[in-house]
Amino acid sequence: MSGEINLQAKLNRTVFQSLLTPQKIYLLLDVKPQGAGAHAPLNVGFVLDRSGSMAGEKIQNVREAVRLILGRMQPQDHLSLVLFDDYVDLLAPNQPLTNLAQLKAQVNQIVERGGTTMAKGIRKGLEEIRRGSGPTRVSRMILLTDGETYGDEEECRQLARECGQAGIPISAFGLGDEWNADLLDAIASNSGGQSDHLAAPEQVIVEFQHTVQAMQGTVATNASLTLRCVAGVTPTAAWRIVPQISKLDARMLSERDVQLQLGELESGTGQSILIELAVLPKGEGAFRLAQAEVTYDLPSLGAMGERVRKDILVTFTENPTRVTAPDPDMMNLIEKVSVFKLQTRALSEAEAGNLTLATRQLRTAATRLLSLGEIDLAQAAEQEINNLEQQGQLSAAGTKKLHYGTRKLTQRLDEVA
Repeated sequence: MSGEINLQAKLNRTVFQSLLTPQKIYLLLDVKPQGAGAHAPLNVGFVLDRSGSMAGEKIQNVREAVRLILGRMQPQDHLSLVLFDDYVDLLAPNQPLTNLAQLKAQVNQIVERGGTTMAKGIRKGLEEIRRGSGPTRVSRMILLTDGETYGDEEECRQLARECGQAGIPISAFGLGDEWNADLLDAIASNSGGQSDHLAAPEQVIVEFQHTVQAMQGTVATNASLTLRCVAGVTPTAAWRIVPQISKLDARMLSERDVQLQLGELESGTGQSILIELAVLPKGEGAFRLAQAEVTYDLPSLGAMGERVRKDILVTFTENPTRVTAPDPDMMNLIEKVSVFKLQTRALSEAEAGNLTLATRQLRTAATRLLSLGEIDLAQAAEQEINNLEQQGQLSAAGTKKLHYGTRKLTQRLDEVA
């Protein structure tokens, strides 16, 4: 088995100036499955907030979303359904989808009540998903909440780490504005999954379906990227930019070698990784900067530990006229990552009470968003500037729109790829 994953590399220039001082070089790695791949059975665990604040349109859309997903899954797929408020209820234990009528009847029993204790739901959800997990299935937890959990934040983070260790990423969704974005981000990150903001109840249906469709397109699981750099080259930061912008936590294997966990690779999109390298002075000529290696499992074939490698080559010149212009696509991606980093710092400064600095950073972010053609996000940044100047604080809705909206600045690249 070979050729399931295609690994391509590009630098921000084709030819660099040979300098007497260190310089920064950006490396873009595209990791994409070849073809559609075989469909592996799914193992989906829903962990759903049914607290009192979910009443009305929210709970109605949750029921509709789960019913639609049941209709699009296959008999060999597995599903479990856990509800949490102050307590936890196992509405449907992990089982194959061989009795849709019964499962849909159980979904209709979802009603709101009580408060919010998320850790209980995650713990029970993990227990059920583990019952259906295995090397030939694609497993995931879909977590939805619309409020703050009470006193169990650290337990939620630890349970998410256990999910990650078990190969069960969490797709964590916050509905509305009154939930803890930092906690949901940590839950997703610790598990190797993603978090997102659902501003309106009707988005539940769209995003739940999108999540399951992505699972159905999963070709490889447990993917990891190892970058082995030569002497004089040090990786300083790494960002996933497709399907969304997020900073990747690097595991240092040595002073120059790093490992990045990629998780699942989906057909048609895969992942794109932007890595910042610090390169000590080099003379004229062609050199190898590093070797990239991606290891992955193929659940549909029951294969584990497959791998693909790519040498990263660079050319330096002492002749300034031979230096090539920066790659425009790469520079656009670097700018989008920079805007995401800028608004993240601005929101952090505002939370810390540094309003002057936060206002200045948001104003810069608004200008750069306008230059990228992101009018809606630029207007959201301007509104939060007004909130800081007039009220001395940011709005919950505005901060979530900026935080999660700027993550998706590269999403159109995902759609084109």
